[in-house]
Amino acid sequence: MLNRRLSPKSTQKIAMTFIWGAGIITLLILLMIIAFVLVKGLPGLSWSFLTTAPEGGLSGAGGISTVIVSTIYLLALTLAVLVVPGIGAAIYLNEYAPQNRFTHLIRYGIDTLAGIPSIVFGLFGFALFVTVLHFNFSILSGALTLACLLLPTLIRTTEEAIKVVPRSDREASLALGATKWQTIRYVVLPAAMPGIETGVILCVGRAISESACLFITMGGSAAMPTSLLSGGRTLAIHMYYLSSETNNITGAMATGAVLIIAILITNTITNWLSHRFHKKMAGGT
Repeated sequence: MLNRRLSPKSTQKIAMTFIWGAGIITLLILLMIIAFVLVKGLPGLSWSFLTTAPEGGLSGAGGISTVIVSTIYLLALTLAVLVVPGIGAAIYLNEYAPQNRFTHLIRYGIDTLAGIPSIVFGLFGFALFVTVLHFNFSILSGALTLACLLLPTLIRTTEEAIKVVPRSDREASLALGATKWQTIRYVVLPAAMPGIETGVILCVGRAISESACLFITMGGSAAMPTSLLSGGRTLAIHMYYLSSETNNITGAMATGAVLIIAILITNTITNWLSHRFHKKMAGGT
């Protein structure tokens, strides 16, 4: 009865109102969380806080200099291990792999891995990288574990981005004499770059904020790392340590503010690099 009384135009207005309302509410919640952490954390930031090492103990005194270095090392190594296999696997599944039961099984496995809790990946990383391969508690063990954790997300987001590229674009490129790889490189990937960029940004944000799987693969050392085989502590782990095991709530909030600012800066840099890469692949300068 309600559908009969409402015109299509009215139905569209109601639907758009719900969509915009949901989007605005989500944005407001995000802004409230960010504002709360920044308001509580920015007063605790200082140059000495950023340039001194944590002192340890129940007081949670000291800064976060070694934590920042460990986080940068971890993020750089994770992306170095993750990006090429993730994008490559998505290209293979969408452009080269035959659409049969085995391919569907691979996609089902990827979707299943994407839903597994991160602590399970942490146990896997501890068993394989820390114990069997003797990398011990180190940044390398943490980065390899994070790469395993984020690989399903990057593969699926990249594959979906490639799927939406019109098939007519591929056919036009092949009709002009381009090879399949040239078509993928110069036609498909530039068109899919915004979606690929989104997948990379999601992985970057999760890598910086992840803590569960890193507790049992990095070791939680607050010392300055001297190599990739050194132990370490990320900003997320340090914030958890300060808020749960010490009395330094101000330091925890300040670390949270640094973590949010780091995510914003990293996402901005990733967007900029992706934009330059997109222009280069599209024939720009």
